[in-house]
Amino acid sequence: MTNTALPGPAAPNPAASNITKPNSPTTDTTAIVTGGTRKLARRKGRVEPIYYLFLLPTLVIFTLAITVPGIMGIFFSFTDSIGIGEWSFNGLTNYIAMFSDPAILQSYLFTFGFSIATVVVVNVVAFMLAVGLTSRIRFKTGLRTIFVIPMVISGIIIAYVFNFLFSNSIPAAGAATGIPWLSTSLLANPDLAWVAIVIVTAWQAVPGTLLIYIAGLLSVPGEVYEAASIDGANKRQQLLRITLPLVAGYVVINVILGFKGFLNAYDIIVGLTNGGPGTATRSVAMTIIAGFNGGDYAYQMANATIFFIVAVLISLLQLSLTRGRNAL
Repeated sequence: MTNTALPGPAAPNPAASNITKPNSPTTDTTAIVTGGTRKLARRKGRVEPIYYLFLLPTLVIFTLAITVPGIMGIFFSFTDSIGIGEWSFNGLTNYIAMFSDPAILQSYLFTFGFSIATVVVVNVVAFMLAVGLTSRIRFKTGLRTIFVIPMVISGIIIAYVFNFLFSNSIPAAGAATGIPWLSTSLLANPDLAWVAIVIVTAWQAVPGTLLIYIAGLLSVPGEVYEAASIDGANKRQQLLRITLPLVAGYVVINVILGFKGFLNAYDIIVGLTNGGPGTATRSVAMTIIAGFNGGDYAYQMANATIFFIVAVLISLLQLSLTRGRNAL
């Protein structure tokens, strides 16, 4: 009699057991998560219309107040317009003439020299004050408030106050003490009037630069100075070899922003010297505005166009120097 083996239950297949059925909860959850992720990605890549609504008023005002007048000014720099009435094209005549105009060349020379001197004075004074105001001294919070006050005062008011000091108070003090070089107004000396402008401009500009340096110094970890002290470094060595390298990005930003801002100097110069004595302290901005009032509209628009190009080049230099820095 032949024994026939009956088929028993099939052995479980490990590979088959890991296959998830199409309608299983796991598959449904995965599909939901994947779909939600795709919707979220599409939502992140899309700008909400409400943002454009908030941007539109500013864009319109900027276009009407800045862009359109700027384009019109560049257009009229190639004409002989006096600001009103008829005009005709004259090509590059205004640009060629301004490069041989001693008054314009003098204004550029003064503006750049004044800006460089003021940048040096402002950054040196602001950095020294920042080091002192971030050290362990008493009343440093109150002192920070006091040093920031000049930043919130109008430049023309500051200029008129210092004009009185340089023209009256200081000469009177010089005559009373018998000091000859103090007995005359510094503003009346064509060779030294720029010194007074640098002093007053720096007095107002130091607070803004000071705040940036304070932020930079406070970002330096205290452990760095503790390690340097353990290694025997004194305060001067810590300042030169630790502080300055770590705040180098702040120095670059302050120098570039300060230089670009001082190129537009106008109100303080008007209040102190009004461009005098003669034209010794007339800046580029003063020359352009004086030309507008004197009927040299197209000629000074050519000057303004060149000045605008200079400002753009300085801005590009700032971007190239600060790219990759984490100072601010």
